[in-house]
Amino acid sequence: MTACGGDGGDGAGGGTDDGKITLGFSQVGAESGWRTANTKSIQDSAKQAGIDLKFSDAQQKQENQIKAIRSFIQQKVDIIAFSPVVESGWDTVLKEAKDAGIPVILTDRAVDSTDTTLYKTFIGSDFVEEGKKAGDWLVNQYTTTTDPVNIVELQGTTGSAPANDRKKGFGDVIATDPKFKIIASQTGEFTRAKGKEVMEAFLKANPDIDVLYAHNDDMGLGAIEAIEGAGKKPGTDIKIITVDAVHDGMQALADGKINFIVECSPLLGPQLMDLVQKVHAGETVEPRVITKETTFTQEQAKAVLPERQY
Repeated sequence: MTACGGDGGDGAGGGTDDGKITLGFSQVGAESGWRTANTKSIQDSAKQAGIDLKFSDAQQKQENQIKAIRSFIQQKVDIIAFSPVVESGWDTVLKEAKDAGIPVILTDRAVDSTDTTLYKTFIGSDFVEEGKKAGDWLVNQYTTTTDPVNIVELQGTTGSAPANDRKKGFGDVIATDPKFKIIASQTGEFTRAKGKEVMEAFLKANPDIDVLYAHNDDMGLGAIEAIEGAGKKPGTDIKIITVDAVHDGMQALADGKINFIVECSPLLGPQLMDLVQKVHAGETVEPRVITKETTFTQEQAKAVLPERQY
C-alpha cells in the first residue's frame, strides 16, 4: 500500500494552524537553465495552489539535502518533496520522515531504496527512455554507412538517476550495431562550464570525433564553445544530441549547432501540487507518475521557440 495516505497523510505531520498545507521542498541546486525553470514552476504552482512552501537549495550536495529534510521534519511540515542529488544513501533520513508521520514525494529523480514504503510517489521523466530516444535518432542517421562512428559522451552528475539512466538507454540502443563506439565518456556535472572544459579535453585527446551525446543542453552548449574554439563547426563536423529542450538549447538547435534534442520538461509544479493535495487528503495516488515529453529536430525547434516557456 505504498500509495495510501494513511501514515500522516491526513495532516498529522503538523505544519501551520491556518488550514494551509505546508510543503518542505529540497531542490538539487541551480546548475542549469532546466533546474531554474523547475524551481520557478514549483514556486509559482505552490503560490497558485495556496500551499505554504518552505524551499531549500542543496547546491548539488547530498549532505545539504539530508540536513534540509531533517529541518523540515523538525518544523513538522505536512509533506516533504525533494529532487535527490544522487540515487543512493537516503534510507535513514526517509525513515526518519516516515516515523514522524510526514509523507515524502520524489520529484524529477529517483532513489534506489528497496523499501518503497519510504515515499508515496515519484513524479518525473523516464530517463532510460530519453537515452533510448537519443540512441534511436543516432542509429537512424547512420543507417547507410558502415564506417565507424566515434562518439563522446558528456555525462550528468556522477551517481544521479538521469546520468545513470540516460547513459544506459543510449548505450543499449547503440550496442546493437558495432560501428557505434563511445571513445570517451566523462561527467560534465550538468553545467555549461564543465561541459566546455571536458569537451576541450576530449577534442585534444581524440582528433576524430563524429558525435557528441550530452546528458543535458547546458553541457552541450558548453561543448559547442569548445568545438568552435577548436576551429570545428558544431552540428556539421560533429553531430550533437542533447537532453532537456530549454530555450538556449532549442535556439542552438534552430541555428543548426545542435542536431537533435530529447525533451525533459521541468514544468512539474502543477502536477506536484496536485499530488501534494491528494496525499495530504489521504487519497490514493499512483506510485509512479511519468511526465509527457517529446523530441525536437531543427524545424520543430523553429516552430515552437516563439512560445517556449523556459
